[in-house]
Amino acid sequence: MKQHEQWTSKLGFILAAAGSAIGLGAIWKFPYMAGTNGGGIFLLLFILFTLLIGAPMILAEFIIGRSTQKDAITSYKVLAKNSKWHYIGVLGVVASFILLSFYSVVGGWIVAYLGKSFIGGLAHLSLEEYGELFGQTISSPYQILLAQFIFLLITVYVVQAGVQSGIEKASKILMPLLFIIFMILLARSITLEGAAEGVRFFLQPNFSLITPNTFLMALGQALFSLSVGISIMVTYSSYLSKGENLVKSAGSVVGLNILISLLSGLVIFPAVFALGLQPDEGPGLVFVILPAVFDQLPFGTIFLAMFLILLLFATLTSAFSILEIIVAVIVKDNQGKRRKTAWITGLIIFLLGIPSALSFGVLSNIRIADLGIFDMADFLVSNIALPLGAFMISIFVGYRIPKNILQDEFFQGSTLKKSVFQVWYYLIRYLIPVAILIVFIQSLGIFKWIQSLGNL
Repeated sequence: MKQHEQWTSKLGFILAAAGSAIGLGAIWKFPYMAGTNGGGIFLLLFILFTLLIGAPMILAEFIIGRSTQKDAITSYKVLAKNSKWHYIGVLGVVASFILLSFYSVVGGWIVAYLGKSFIGGLAHLSLEEYGELFGQTISSPYQILLAQFIFLLITVYVVQAGVQSGIEKASKILMPLLFIIFMILLARSITLEGAAEGVRFFLQPNFSLITPNTFLMALGQALFSLSVGISIMVTYSSYLSKGENLVKSAGSVVGLNILISLLSGLVIFPAVFALGLQPDEGPGLVFVILPAVFDQLPFGTIFLAMFLILLLFATLTSAFSILEIIVAVIVKDNQGKRRKTAWITGLIIFLLGIPSALSFGVLSNIRIADLGIFDMADFLVSNIALPLGAFMISIFVGYRIPKNILQDEFFQGSTLKKSVFQVWYYLIRYLIPVAILIVFIQSLGIFKWIQSLGNL
């Protein structure tokens, strides 16, 4: 095995990177965020912010990783010697431990529901009974810990095999299958009687529904649906050869992420509207509303199983990238340590995730700042680590890396005009840090706190 592995092809890299971005954020979170924030207008703002802010950020992380060919911590040390900038990578590794500890819990929910779908446990229930079933599932300690363990077992098995034989090989299988399942579900959803209303809700912007919160929610979704902020893309791009066009690769990943978000909405909203349900059900949309929707369709149990398989594939490809950032930092260029490191790390993450898994059942009485253990872990990553990391990366790329290095990486294998680089450089230095800072402040609830002071 090579001391420093590389992707065998550009396609392998794009599918793996897209798989990292296309996870629960695109298939689980995006539909309920769109449903609760105006549908079409949220979609429009999400696409706008993804192109203006998410795409430049993902390219920034690509440049850090590919220019150094090192892991998430060493990359910053190489580009900024004798400084503290490598703590961006440290933040990413710590955040990845916490993130995968509760992300694997949700992965376990999907595994558990998939198992129930195979034995007919999700058929012929009322909407209230689906809600009760979800509550019973996530509060059952043995069931949910076993499901979480199975999810992590699959994740570790793939990552321990290496970049080429593990992550890339799995991504080349799972991502095409994901798209095939999406197409089947899409064809079924949009042909339902009454589906047109759901399509209009999702694709037709209603500007009267715009609020300041709509902008903030769309901006946050654009940033965090692309896995930027914890140096995942720094790690993945470090395995990319010097001859690849980073701008085109970033565009491909961003394009696939937008496409999957579109497909998610077009699968879910037409079906929800066709059956007379509301699109603003929030996080329970996938585990409570969709089983009720599919149950009313011909061959609904088969379609529900297919959707859960799709969701599992997307969740796994994201989990691969989260675990890889940790393994790469520990292994560095000694690939002989990969297998042992991956299994030990996976075990630690499983143990770390037990409190989150039990926080809806036997540990539900434990509250930290009025949040359960799972919600607190989510808050630490989503509201603090991700925006803080993204902000620091934008500052690092915009002000610390020499401009000639940025230009060399930007134009490698590309025929783009210099004006394109100047636009990207301006966005990274000025617009993006401000946008991320706004999301950071909003995520901590500071706007609401200031508003409450004004009401005193």
